[in-house]
Amino acid sequence: CGQERFPVAVRAVYSYPRAQNVTWSSTNFKTILSWEPKPSADYSYTVEFSVAGGDRQRNHHCIRSNTTMCDLSVSLTEVKSCYSADILSEPPLGTTSDDTEFPHTTSPRFCPYQDTEIGKPTFNLTVHEDKKTITLHVTDPLTAVFKDDHQLSIRDIFSDELQYKVLYRKQKSTGTKMQMFSSSVIKMTNLDKGESYCFSVQAHIPSRRSEKQFGQLSATKCSHNDEEPILKVYSPAVIAGGILFILLVIGLIITITVIYCSQKRKALKSGAEGCPLRDV
Repeated sequence: CGQERFPVAVRAVYSYPRAQNVTWSSTNFKTILSWEPKPSADYSYTVEFSVAGGDRQRNHHCIRSNTTMCDLSVSLTEVKSCYSADILSEPPLGTTSDDTEFPHTTSPRFCPYQDTEIGKPTFNLTVHEDKKTITLHVTDPLTAVFKDDHQLSIRDIFSDELQYKVLYRKQKSTGTKMQMFSSSVIKMTNLDKGESYCFSVQAHIPSRRSEKQFGQLSATKCSHNDEEPILKVYSPAVIAGGILFILLVIGLIITITVIYCSQKRKALKSGAEGCPLRDV
């Protein structure tokens, strides 16, 4: 008799497991909320999010879903605000319920402007005629943020706060130097003439807390010096190997030529001995 006091729907609600290990991952404002475990056929997940102090909202892709992630990139439009989210454990899609409250788990706070990771920038090199100046043309990474149908770059969002850290070294050296620049067009001057240099670049946002100030490091690119001496381009062992190979090829050609000429002379001599002498 005691069991009949509670509707079946209420017992089902509180059998739904809560989401666990709720985390944010974000690069260039492409922001994913994820959690565990994967739901069974008996329940689903709905994500509700809100800016601090604001009303709760829903992303239509993340309502009664059987996945364990939700892309909120287009929903977190106020990039300088902070957000929180709730993952609700609800009945599956297509199932009705009279209940208005379901088990939920609240995410950590997420502030896009301060927390999103900055991805790897790309850049091209231009070597000047004096061979002592190299210009790096950095392409500011694009973000998942759009304004008036225009996709914004990290420069559009961070403006003057965006800097670039340049790591560089001579191509044959391991000693690395560093300089900071505020522009995306970076002129490296007073380099050693006749030397090739290697560069890598990463974004720097000094207003952030220390562990979030630097973005991902770019791939390394090296300049090429057309006038570089061959001893700097190739090691002595490689040069010696190349010379030895050339000498072997020349020796082989000479040997074949000598053998061929010797065989030909023998053939001519044999032919001459086989012919009778003519009368005078």
